[in-house]
Amino acid sequence: MNIHPTAIVSEKAKLEEEVEVGPYAVIADGVKIGRRTKIYSHAHILEQTTIGDDCQVHIGAVLGHLPQIRKGTASFGRLIIGQRNIFREYATVHRSSRDGEATIIGNDNYFMAFSHIAHDCRIGSYITICNGTLIAGHAEVCDNAFISGNVTVHQFCRIGKLSMVAGLSRVAKDVPPYMLVKGDSIVWAVNSVGLRRANFSVHSRSQIKAAFKLLYKSGLNVRQAVEELQKKFDSCEIKHLIDFILHSRRGICGYKSPAFWERIRLGAAAIRRRKIPAYQLFQGNQKRQKSGNLKCSER
Repeated sequence: MNIHPTAIVSEKAKLEEEVEVGPYAVIADGVKIGRRTKIYSHAHILEQTTIGDDCQVHIGAVLGHLPQIRKGTASFGRLIIGQRNIFREYATVHRSSRDGEATIIGNDNYFMAFSHIAHDCRIGSYITICNGTLIAGHAEVCDNAFISGNVTVHQFCRIGKLSMVAGLSRVAKDVPPYMLVKGDSIVWAVNSVGLRRANFSVHSRSQIKAAFKLLYKSGLNVRQAVEELQKKFDSCEIKHLIDFILHSRRGICGYKSPAFWERIRLGAAAIRRRKIPAYQLFQGNQKRQKSGNLKCSER
């Protein structure tokens, strides 16, 4: 072990071989840290936290602190972290709000700077969570998901396997597996790039795209679409998608509104013609609706 003299390490903490602890890091009572894990300067590993082998906890990261809840509780649960996870600068992960339970993080995940994982979350493996993303309590992120920067995820939401959430999005419903979500809980398309990188076959990708069209473009409601999916597909990928939808408590993200994006397109065309500032986009659309057609002088 290589522990800097200024680090504060509890005698009740258990550190395995080849652990490195940087200057001014704090490791509290009951912490367990696996082999070859590196704790950088000013990081805090707090009570009831277990970290697996080959992890990295960078400058200022805080793992296992008290959950951010108003109710007063005498004791809280644990934080369990698997192997080969990377927590970059000032990332925060809170332990469970319930005695005897745990916030759980799998293996091979990457948490970028200022990302936050709240109490009682379930984070799978091979997940990337980018800078400034906030995941609220009891949320679940499934394997191979990619969540871009400054995304907010509501409590109890689920992010499906191999899905992608675009930057600055708000997730208030469950994100189905294999889908690309953008904006306010809106599904835009299949996460084709992610599927190719995961070495999905051409046949599997085509089935997922067909399922997407049936689910979002057929005009059927969710129950009817699921029934059709069960009739037409028997691949394990589609079965996983169906199972995810059937077990959704918050409902799944909807599809983008064609009418809304048609207004955006028309507004952009008006900007090009009239050279008006972008902030007047919607004001221009409202004027068009009231007056009918634009005057010749305005075209």
